[in-house]
Amino acid sequence: MNEKVLLIDDHTLFRAGLEDLLTRRGIRVVAAVGSGDEGLAAAAALSPDIVLLDMRMPQMDGLNVLRLLRKNNPALRVVMLTTSSNENDLVEALRSGARGYLLKDIEPDELVVALREIVAGKTVVAPELAPVLARVVQGGDGRAADDKSASPFSELTPREYEILTLLAEGQSNKVIARNLGISDGTVKLHVKAILRKLNVSSRITAAVMAVEHGIRSESAGSE
Repeated sequence: MNEKVLLIDDHTLFRAGLEDLLTRRGIRVVAAVGSGDEGLAAAAALSPDIVLLDMRMPQMDGLNVLRLLRKNNPALRVVMLTTSSNENDLVEALRSGARGYLLKDIEPDELVVALREIVAGKTVVAPELAPVLARVVQGGDGRAADDKSASPFSELTPREYEILTLLAEGQSNKVIARNLGISDGTVKLHVKAILRKLNVSSRITAAVMAVEHGIRSESAGSE
């Protein structure tokens, strides 16, 4: 990944740690700044390809910075990296042109994967927020499809179906592997198969589909 990344976050320790994390994984961080004004100036001067932007900042919050960044450069990929799982924040960020909405407790390797997916043209949302996004897509009515004959999940194996239910609950590959007693690599293979069979390009889309169709884990809490 050769794209230039700009970090905008008012928490000094988090910003420094994130810059080090990305740099050690071969990602070029062109600047790491602590305010919206500094971020706008850096974006204009350095022409980054991706901006990782905090939501909660003093003086100018992330949504305002996002809108100004997109106004100045509509092609710029802006990713919200935040602690906020608030539905309004998520919706407003996506409506304002964010290409990603990720939570700060994301695993480092998953962050790198998410950035690569965004570079490839996808919009990536934290798996934990799949139910929130599904409610928005559904208009908040929470209705699920009941027609099993028209189910897009009919081609999934029992194990793939089980893993899909866990994706819909927002579980990471590592957590799924631990819960099912299988390896991370096996989970990744199953997830790839799920995406292929559902004809979708990301796990968040698959998770949203599952939530929309009312798929729930029937064996939650059991091995």
